Amino acid sequence: MPISCNISDKLVYLLICDFVLALVANSILNSVELDQTVENLMVATQSDGYAQGYAECTQHVVEAMKTDCDTSRSATHGVDTAAAHAATKVEYNNLCITMMDLVFAALQSDDFVAQLKDILPDDSDDEDLE
Repeated sequence: MPISCNISDKLVYLLICDFVLALVANSILNSVELDQTVENLMVATQSDGYAQGYAECTQHVVEAMKTDCDTSRSATHGVDTAAAHAATKVEYNNLCITMMDLVFAALQSDDFVAQLKDILPDDSDDEDLE
């Protein structure tokens, strides 16, 4: 941005920056990779929470009734939900979103505006980012 520009030029520049940032953020948040990984994490968390709650409840019943409880027919018997939950958290933490890689590569370019126009969805042909 030139140093000696008027207020309207600065305003247009800031609006363009906001528009591009909104497109980038929207593309990242709507990525298929993120949706699938978050869904997997939610299912694993729910399963692990159910299994841990069932085990805790069973332990309370055993202590209160002073008897042994057979849990061999329970849905969580022998299933390591904690390991599945931990693996899903690692998958989420190591998630690589394709759109982010494309944006980072475009920002390294000399003509990053043209590259961003190519990779970001353009809903209106009226607006010009240059």
